[in-house]
Amino acid sequence: QLDTFYFGAAGGGVWKTTDAGATWQSKSSGLDDAAIGAIAISASNPKVIYAGSGHPEPRYDIQSGNGMYRSTDGGEHWQYVGLRDTKYIGDILVDPNNPDVVLVGALGHFFGPSPERGVFRSTDGGKTWKKTLFVDEQTGVVDLAVDPAQPNNIYAASWTARNWPWLSYFTPIEGDGSAIWHSSDSGQTWTR
Repeated sequence: QLDTFYFGAAGGGVWKTTDAGATWQSKSSGLDDAAIGAIAISASNPKVIYAGSGHPEPRYDIQSGNGMYRSTDGGEHWQYVGLRDTKYIGDILVDPNNPDVVLVGALGHFFGPSPERGVFRSTDGGKTWKKTLFVDEQTGVVDLAVDPAQPNNIYAASWTARNWPWLSYFTPIEGDGSAIWHSSDSGQTWTR
């Protein structure tokens, strides 16, 4: 399956190719939201795929989402698994040994303060979520990375991203909460 890839479009759902991109098929059955910000495939069970909605690259026309989705059949069907108020999912990591353990980096509401920002962790495939990294109501998480040699070592990029629609071209998108964070326990606790 070296020729199989998935991508999520900012305004067009989840797509799959099995011929290295020569042709693409829509795999959006059950997705209530078109904007996809992140996709992650389980290494231990490639039929398990997570998709996070909302496109986290802020512009004046940024498109929000309504949370997380999970597929257990390679993207043929999707089930909603929560995090509705995170608005914009920046990245997803699935534990390499357990498809039910997943981390989500969420930007939160871009045009206002939001407590639904940071890193969220599930150990039951998205049935329940625990917020494990929260910086403040203006700062979310937009990127996650794992050390392939030691998968319990995880890094998160936080970003103070807040904007006002009428000033989108003139307001710097930055702040003191922007940083790199490290976890040595698979995303349960973090240090800046």
